Amino acid sequence: MALIITNISSRSKWEAFFNKNGSPTFLQSWEWGEFQKRLGYDVLRLGILENKHLITIALVIKIRAKRGSFLFVPQGPIMQVQSSKFKVQNYLRIITRHLTLIARKEGFSFIRISPLLEDSPEHQKVFAKLGFRKAPLYMHAEHVWRLTLDKNEDELLTDMRKTTRYLIRKATKSGVVIEKRTDNKAVEDFMKIYGKTAARERFTPFSAQYIRCEFEEFLKTGRALFLFGKVDRTTKAAALIIFTDSTAFYHQGASVHDKIPAPYLLQWEGICEAKKRGCRFYNFWGIAPNDSQSHPWAGLTLFKKGFGGFQSNYQFTMDKPVSGAYAITWLIETLTRWKRKV
Repeated sequence: MALIITNISSRSKWEAFFNKNGSPTFLQSWEWGEFQKRLGYDVLRLGILENKHLITIALVIKIRAKRGSFLFVPQGPIMQVQSSKFKVQNYLRIITRHLTLIARKEGFSFIRISPLLEDSPEHQKVFAKLGFRKAPLYMHAEHVWRLTLDKNEDELLTDMRKTTRYLIRKATKSGVVIEKRTDNKAVEDFMKIYGKTAARERFTPFSAQYIRCEFEEFLKTGRALFLFGKVDRTTKAAALIIFTDSTAFYHQGASVHDKIPAPYLLQWEGICEAKKRGCRFYNFWGIAPNDSQSHPWAGLTLFKKGFGGFQSNYQFTMDKPVSGAYAITWLIETLTRWKRKV
């Protein structure tokens, strides 16, 4: 049966397929596309049809930046859950061919895909056959820590590292109160502690506009929530949690170094909130690969793993050059990776 690629303009059709096939990442949600538009990017919502039935979707972001112009598929495409290895390869081939035509017509120098596929030699071979190579920089977390929420709260606590469980209780005894907020001022309050965290940990923070737009877009569908861990009205930790039907994502976080372990209670409240919403997973987002002690995320990785769960390793970000201008991007990003030591 011939496969046809088309643009998807119906939100209900997109979301029905997305939710039916696991809603595994908010980066392919309808809201993420609308958020990208607010940031000034054009987006494509592509679908592959088989006998008029939707079998794959792919959100594509058109990025024109100083380091290069490219078509980006963040943690996609989303395919039918039962897709065979042969079908996965075929779907990727169709999308790649379509995006290559667009890239040549509109002047993009390469295609970048950050797939939500298990990192394996087989998947690497699939991308290699399609003309892809490993990107100099990752775009989104490729090593993540996830927790299955199919147990009751007591069982989840029992499965945690003993120290983590103790620090959750200590935070409660120390007077930490967790506030759940969706008001407009929540972004402003989050940015205050977020900026301090960035300065301490020496990373480049997202702008207030970025955080606000992300929060507001997902809040429209009730899929965004700020958590603040406070002691005597002083914020010790904060997080922005993004939800899909299946998963709660700890996407943005901030904290102060303090003897009171507020971040532990804050994460536990995030987990409990995810269970209340019927989520099957809590995604702590990125961790250091291979438990590297020299990685900038080493301390954060130890913190996240203490809550129990398992590691998922996704296929690394892949690039398909379309023009010679890609060499400039490759050089710039290679130097950036070297400076960041990641």
